[in-house]
Amino acid sequence: MLAPLGRMLKSTLMVIGACRLHLHLPGCASLKEKRALLKPLLARLHREFNIAAAEVEHQDVWRSAGLAIVTVTGAGGNVEAQLERIVRWIEHNRPEVEVVDAQFELR
Repeated sequence: MLAPLGRMLKSTLMVIGACRLHLHLPGCASLKEKRALLKPLLARLHREFNIAAAEVEHQDVWRSAGLAIVTVTGAGGNVEAQLERIVRWIEHNRPEVEVVDAQFELR
């Protein structure tokens, strides 16, 4: 028999980390170009870092994107360091994308 959800969550320690990124995409001249740039980026972030990532803001703006990145770990993991690594990875490996702002939240 499964334990009630409330009892299970009390005994499980976890840390949830979220990062909201504001990106500038200077080379995009259409929404189609923007999607062609963001889709592989989001897929690669998922593969490289085992995180969830999605565009959550500025969907109708060609040269801006608002991404949300979320990760979960046990109490011993360092979520903030992982999120900072992801931002540095984007800055280093994606020269066509400029990180304008990164905001972190831990719970």
